[in-house]
Amino acid sequence: MDAKALWQRYQDWLYFHEGLGLYLDVSRMRFDDAFVESLRPKFEQAFADMAELEKGAIANPDENRMVGHYWLRNPDLAPTPELTQEIVQTLEQIEAFAEKIQTGAIHPPRANRFTDVISIGIGGSALGPEFVAEALSSDFPPLKIHFIDNTDPAGIDRILTQLRNSLASTLVLVISKSGGTPEPRNGMIEVKKAYAGQNLDFAQYAVAITSADSNLDKVAKSEGWLARFPMYDWVGGRTSEMSAVGLVPAALQGIDIRAMLEGAKEMDDATRVADLKNNPAALLALSWYYAGNGKGEKDMVVLPYKDSLLLFSRYLQQLVMESLGKEKDLDGNTVYQGIAVYGNKGSTDQHAYVQQLREGVPNFFATLIEVLEDRKNPSPEIDPGVTAGDYLSGFLLGTRQALYENQRDSITVTIPQVNARTVGALIALYERAVGLYASLVNINAYHQPGVEAGKKAAAAILDLQKRVLEVLQSAKSALTLDEIAEKAGASQEIESIYKILRHLQANQRGVVFQGNLAQPSSLKVSVS
Repeated sequence: MDAKALWQRYQDWLYFHEGLGLYLDVSRMRFDDAFVESLRPKFEQAFADMAELEKGAIANPDENRMVGHYWLRNPDLAPTPELTQEIVQTLEQIEAFAEKIQTGAIHPPRANRFTDVISIGIGGSALGPEFVAEALSSDFPPLKIHFIDNTDPAGIDRILTQLRNSLASTLVLVISKSGGTPEPRNGMIEVKKAYAGQNLDFAQYAVAITSADSNLDKVAKSEGWLARFPMYDWVGGRTSEMSAVGLVPAALQGIDIRAMLEGAKEMDDATRVADLKNNPAALLALSWYYAGNGKGEKDMVVLPYKDSLLLFSRYLQQLVMESLGKEKDLDGNTVYQGIAVYGNKGSTDQHAYVQQLREGVPNFFATLIEVLEDRKNPSPEIDPGVTAGDYLSGFLLGTRQALYENQRDSITVTIPQVNARTVGALIALYERAVGLYASLVNINAYHQPGVEAGKKAAAAILDLQKRVLEVLQSAKSALTLDEIAEKAGASQEIESIYKILRHLQANQRGVVFQGNLAQPSSLKVSVS
């Protein structure tokens, strides 16, 4: 396609939202009019499916749950007056609590104010808050936030070591829907012990964000924690940033949560339009379907050209891959759907994997995130008439062109600046795109059986560890791995038993190996 025709295609397919100042350019995806027409019936169904979802249809039959994250930014859409009132009241309670923390009206026993906050969560209870903190927190926030988002002991130690001299002025958020998810539970127990180690009453520093009457909610209530905020069963983890999960940590950092909600609401309105060319989420879903032949055959590479949006690709990884990565479709057929997502940031990637993107395996499509505003203040010139921001823009436009010239497709999303409204809008845009795409390929975007299977497998390993230790503690002499497996009733799990024991031995947990470490079957094991 020559330059003039390409310019015309750009204009034909350009989407612009005047209120948000957001542009979406899908002109560098090579679909044609015939392809678009072939998908129109699927899109009509997808628009109808999304409308039913928002009215309160059961979208997660595995758990008999509605999907209502859209109501969080427009409570009037909630299916009952009680839900509307609960959403509104929770938002007011979050704002009031954050203000009291920031002004010192609520303060720790040994300090005039809280200075820091530890947020303990996993998956959607961490990725959204982390992305928003990186994107929107000021250089000098009212409270500096730290995240424990894994059950890695060294990672927990690092956060607690950084805060060892300010633990007495550090607030703790524990975010877990059930209260039983291992990672946040483990993080809470370790942090609780750290507070006890400094003779601090953890309850006077702790906030629970959890489901009503969950194990965590009961603990927080019985111990008299500072505050409790609700998690709703109709909000999934990966779409929970606009709930208390994301709004509490954001508000504590001084981020304008009302603006974030407003940006999401504006985007929700735009993505309800049942017209493909005038619906930005539908244009994204169309592009994803085209790129991967409706089967996820190509990866989505996300390149935000702004440091503050570094974590957007990580956030989208969970949103897209957990929502779309499904073995079965809605009819029970085995389909193995999904779109792999990865990315870092521009122009860092000019010096990393753009080489492969342009000349290597053509197994991807790119999404470039452009921010028009370079910085708040005027930029100095690097070269005559050229600023650092001009270079950044040049790298983005150059990468887009270089990819297209080599038959690599790309999408470009442009926002005027990184602020609470535009971040809220980006989150809402991709939430809706995921829902529409899921309908196009006939899968359920709102359940995650694979995640649950992983949790069950991990629990089985821990149960096996308990049985193995019981065998060793009752043994009169060292045992081979085969003998341990037989006595534990796990003769098919020798490899797992070996790896469990190796981990325990490496951490001085009383396990002793005798024999050749290079030949595990030669080992004899005892406990000291």
